[in-house]
Amino acid sequence: MEAFDNLKKLVMEVEDDLRKAEGGNKAAGTRVRQTMQDIKNAAQEIRQKILDLRDTGQEGKPA
Repeated sequence: MEAFDNLKKLVMEVEDDLRKAEGGNKAAGTRVRQTMQDIKNAAQEIRQKILDLRDTGQEGKPA
């Protein structure tokens, strides 16, 4: 659940920079690209944890 909370936080944090980047702010665009890479990595981490749970037979059981 901590990894998912991190993913949500990253998505919320990128919103302001995204708007600035749309307005032409190049530095904000760089920050958006970096944050989007962080979002991709966070999503992959969650995906891997779910696969690990499935493989160990723990999916659906409380952590």
